[in-house]
Amino acid sequence: MNKSSNLYRDILTGVFFTIGVFGFMSGEFILSTLLFGAATISSNLDFDGSLKA
Repeated sequence: MNKSSNLYRDILTGVFFTIGVFGFMSGEFILSTLLFGAATISSNLDFDGSLKA
Protein backbone atom coordinates (compact mmCIF):
# COMPACT_ATOMS: atom_id res chain seq x y z
CA MET A 1 0.00 0.00 0.00
CA ASN A 2 1.42 3.34 -1.04
CA LYS A 3 0.69 5.85 1.71
CA SER A 4 1.74 8.93 -0.26
CA SER A 5 -0.66 8.03 -3.06
CA ASN A 6 -3.47 7.66 -0.54
CA LEU A 7 -2.52 10.95 1.08
CA TYR A 8 -2.60 12.82 -2.24
CA ARG A 9 -5.93 11.22 -3.11
CA ASP A 10 -7.38 12.17 0.28
CA ILE A 11 -6.13 15.76 -0.06
CA LEU A 12 -7.56 16.03 -3.58
CA THR A 13 -10.90 14.61 -2.46
CA GLY A 14 -11.02 17.00 0.50
CA VAL A 15 -10.23 20.01 -1.67
CA PHE A 16 -12.93 19.10 -4.19
CA PHE A 17 -15.47 18.53 -1.42
CA THR A 18 -14.62 21.74 0.46
CA ILE A 19 -14.78 23.90 -2.66
CA GLY A 20 -18.04 22.16 -3.59
CA VAL A 21 -19.58 23.06 -0.23
CA PHE A 22 -18.54 26.70 -0.60
CA GLY A 23 -19.87 26.73 -4.16
CA PHE A 24 -23.18 25.30 -2.97
CA MET A 25 -23.50 27.91 -0.24
CA SER A 26 -22.84 30.73 -2.70
CA GLY A 27 -25.47 29.51 -5.16
CA GLU A 28 -23.18 27.98 -7.79
CA PHE A 29 -25.18 24.76 -7.99
CA ILE A 30 -23.80 23.48 -11.30
CA LEU A 31 -20.19 24.04 -10.24
CA SER A 32 -20.77 22.46 -6.84
CA THR A 33 -22.39 19.42 -8.48
CA LEU A 34 -19.36 18.98 -10.73
CA LEU A 35 -17.00 19.31 -7.76
CA PHE A 36 -18.97 16.79 -5.69
CA GLY A 37 -18.83 14.41 -8.66
CA ALA A 38 -15.08 14.94 -8.98
CA ALA A 39 -14.67 14.23 -5.27
CA THR A 40 -16.67 11.02 -5.62
CA ILE A 41 -14.67 9.85 -8.62
CA SER A 42 -11.31 10.74 -7.09
CA SER A 43 -12.17 8.89 -3.89
CA ASN A 44 -13.16 5.72 -5.75
CA LEU A 45 -10.38 5.52 -8.34
CA ASP A 46 -7.26 3.48 -7.68
CA PHE A 47 -4.22 5.56 -8.66
CA ASP A 48 -1.48 3.14 -7.58
CA GLY A 49 -1.08 1.67 -11.06
CA SER A 50 -1.22 -1.98 -10.13
CA LEU A 51 -3.50 -3.96 -12.36
CA LYS A 52 -4.47 -7.51 -11.57
CA ALA A 53 -5.75 -9.71 -14.36
